[in-house]
Amino acid sequence: MPDIKLPDGSIRSYEQAVTVAEVAASIGAGLARAALAGKVDGNLVDTSYLIESNVDLAIITDRDAEGVEVIRHSTAHLLAYAVKELFPEAQVTIGPVIENGFYYDFAYKRPFTPEDLVAIEKRMAELAKKDIPVSREVWARDDAVKFFLGLGEKYKAELIEAIPADQQVSLYREGDFVDLCRGPHVPTTAKLKVFKLMKVAGAYWRGDHRNEQLQRIYGTAWAKKEDLDAYLHMLEEAEKRDHRRLGKQYDLFHMQDEAPGLVFWHPKGWAIWQEIEQYMRAVYRNNGYQEVRCPQILDKSLWEKSGHWEHYKDNMFTTASENRDYAVKPMNCPGHVQVFNSDLRSYRELPLRYGEFGSCHRNEPTGALHGLMRVRGFVQDDGHIFCTEDQIESEVTAFNALVKKVYADFGFNDVAVKLALRPDSRVGSDEVWDKAEDALRQGLRASGLEWTELPGEGAFYGPKIEFHIKDAIGRSWQCGTMQVDFSMPGRLGAEYVAGNDERKVPVMLHRAILGSLERFIGILIENFAGALPLWLAPVQAVVLNISEKQADYAADVAQKLHQAGFRAEADLRNEKITYKIREHSLNRLPYQLVVGDKEKADGLVAVRTRGGQDLGQMTVEALIERLQGEVAARSGTA
Repeated sequence: MPDIKLPDGSIRSYEQAVTVAEVAASIGAGLARAALAGKVDGNLVDTSYLIESNVDLAIITDRDAEGVEVIRHSTAHLLAYAVKELFPEAQVTIGPVIENGFYYDFAYKRPFTPEDLVAIEKRMAELAKKDIPVSREVWARDDAVKFFLGLGEKYKAELIEAIPADQQVSLYREGDFVDLCRGPHVPTTAKLKVFKLMKVAGAYWRGDHRNEQLQRIYGTAWAKKEDLDAYLHMLEEAEKRDHRRLGKQYDLFHMQDEAPGLVFWHPKGWAIWQEIEQYMRAVYRNNGYQEVRCPQILDKSLWEKSGHWEHYKDNMFTTASENRDYAVKPMNCPGHVQVFNSDLRSYRELPLRYGEFGSCHRNEPTGALHGLMRVRGFVQDDGHIFCTEDQIESEVTAFNALVKKVYADFGFNDVAVKLALRPDSRVGSDEVWDKAEDALRQGLRASGLEWTELPGEGAFYGPKIEFHIKDAIGRSWQCGTMQVDFSMPGRLGAEYVAGNDERKVPVMLHRAILGSLERFIGILIENFAGALPLWLAPVQAVVLNISEKQADYAADVAQKLHQAGFRAEADLRNEKITYKIREHSLNRLPYQLVVGDKEKADGLVAVRTRGGQDLGQMTVEALIERLQGEVAARSGTA
């Protein structure tokens, strides 16, 4: 006779074992219709799950984030069902949920076409309307292998063969289609109403380029049509804002096959870079960091000591010279420990804060590269704090406040905080990890911040706080991190002399605010759709002469602005002023300064903003004062 505790604290008692669906029905007919899954003692289960003992239960509907996940998971299987009906020779492989949707990989004799996607989506809708029950079955592993081999599904059989022989496997059946899956799934296909197939891409079996290439069909699924419409609108807007397209349009940077994952910065793009680097350099200086510079190539032995060779080797570029093996640094931290180790440190020197605009290289797979957002060579605003255990909380608290201020200066005020916890592959004992994770939690509490936890997402050497910024179209980007590391300093021999003359190992805090500068610039370009605020704009003002008679004066105005520290140009082409205004408006420069005979005679400029606002005439000195105020406030122009 199970007693079931509901989220509101109430307890319902039943005389016999009941399913999640039956509990929902006993609460109300509306909840029974809305139920997609259950959460029993924190674990997601099907509505058919039988409850035989006392548990905590939540009924999951499409109003819950978990409910949307179940919808997406089930829609991936609906996709596979439709593909098998339309293309019986296609083999199914895997179909996980991803951010905002799902995908499913197939092996098929020919490429799927756009027309195929239309047909598949239509068939999915037909199957959904049939209200086909989705049921879970438990099979012996060997029986499941034989079943899928009998269907000619070698990929599914291979997946099941990897499961230990003494374990059972769960299969889900909907109509004539059976698939391997842990679940949970919606109770019937009728629950799947709002979905859309997006594209086809290539994918290697098990993500290994040495294996055969499959076809990956991407889709999205939502609880409500308005959610789907909003998502599709966001994608349209994202395409317009694509930093790769805007980078070319505004002549900021380019990439080419001879340097995959590496960036060629053009003068205008490098101007943005320099502005950001100098800003962050001031942040270093004003917050007690000493800037250092460390080598890019270090002996393999150092990477072995740090733990990178064991846990990160596949992502490192390596080289050899004179019978010695080297690795190009993927991270700056081991180098900073060497600077710390270069002298005997006293507890009085702690906390010791180092900052570096360190150039790193990581051997990312070609398929993962994406403009500035995922590169092989990048620079971080990287910093490391060497401190005592007693200083962790104050350092973390100070950093949390600093992060908020920096993001606000760049126009990001919606920041989510997450705590990434110990991964399976890691260095250090569980005791050390307990201590590190608790230290970060204490720092977050002291800062008055709320956070969500991400089990298994920490670095191999320590847990980390992640700061996720939300851009103008609602996308979230993880940028800043704060990591507590009790392991690497000891592995690399770092010590300081404590007050009792005892040698102790310092705690190492790894921190970055912007993260990769390349990626952050990509985020900025897309957030502002290329119309960067005045202080970041590669060209802040352009001076336009109406006729040749004002050419000298226009050049002089541009020079005065340049001398005042602004990035200004003069467009002295013998073109109509309307043509020049229209052209520069397309380039979305913050200010256009028009000069004719009257402006020249009176020492004035006619000022137009990026949004087309006419500010009238003003002296060059008044304009400079206005621009200086805008830059100081980090504000933008309409």
